[in-house]
Amino acid sequence: MTMLRPSFRPRSMSSLAISEGGRASFSACAADAPIERLPVERTEYHEPVMVTEVLATFADCADGVIIDATLGGGGHSARLLATMPTIRILGIDRDPAARAQASAVLAPFAGRWMIAAATFASIGDVVAAHQEWIAGAPVVGVLMDLGVSSHQLDEGSRGFSFRADAPLDMRMDPTTGLTAAQYIAQAEVHEFTRLLRENGEDRFAGAIARSVLSALPTTTNELSAAVERAVPMAARRKGHVATRVFQALRIAVNNEMEQLETGLEGALSVLADGGLLAVISYHSGEDRLVKSTFHEWSTGGCTCSYALGCVCGAVPRAAVLRASSQLATADEIARNPRARSARYRVARKVPS
Repeated sequence: MTMLRPSFRPRSMSSLAISEGGRASFSACAADAPIERLPVERTEYHEPVMVTEVLATFADCADGVIIDATLGGGGHSARLLATMPTIRILGIDRDPAARAQASAVLAPFAGRWMIAAATFASIGDVVAAHQEWIAGAPVVGVLMDLGVSSHQLDEGSRGFSFRADAPLDMRMDPTTGLTAAQYIAQAEVHEFTRLLRENGEDRFAGAIARSVLSALPTTTNELSAAVERAVPMAARRKGHVATRVFQALRIAVNNEMEQLETGLEGALSVLADGGLLAVISYHSGEDRLVKSTFHEWSTGGCTCSYALGCVCGAVPRAAVLRASSQLATADEIARNPRARSARYRVARKVPS
């Protein structure tokens, strides 16, 4: 596994309060701990979403490691390191540009962070590969801020957005995998139609799929034009007609839903008992998957009648800290419109 600029200073094992069983002991993280509302400065790379809520979630975590499984430009990690002097950050990101930016942002916290070039679906492998750096500390938290970053959208050459004409790429890791143009070139019409419907294109999904596959676009402008030809002007929603098509392609090219399903399980497996998993999602498919996964963990997969009670012996794996997702505040949305679609959920791992 490749790594970027390890920042490591060996710690004394005595600082981990090793119990008789050789396991680091720590107090539970208090997800509702109060925290000062610190200002969040926007950087040229990306403005992290729901920082106040993230800091509150992890505020009382004991000495240990928090895994920022979607490191991005390092905005969340920098604030966690600045406000929590007893934690270290193991960051994961597949995007080389994001890792370079995060390395610069986290530089003031020398000795307290490490960055791995990977996806969060391989979180278990990342933790296993960094055991020497982790040095026996418990993994007290995992943060996942899903989707595409502001920088990826704004960097026109990456092909994530219809706002600039560029090659139709959309890969979060531009060094591997099919581009969006290559994906379209080998797509089958029924499968592409299903993909569009899963991402909200109901009425015109078939027409859009046929138009796009007929055009075989290789640039963002060509893709937008193919979508526009398939949707009558009178039927277009508010906003750009190709928004959901771009989103659907990005999700498919980067295998995002499968990555998320695998990553959630991996995150729970590496957490210490009492550790917290916090997830910020941005579209309904992501949030549904996070919600259903958390529900299954909290019930242990039990399907017994509520009236009769559980008789199957299911064992819960996590506790969900609130039934509904938490939304960004009106103030944050006014400052950062991207926060408008954010949905925040937290679960705590329970002893097995």
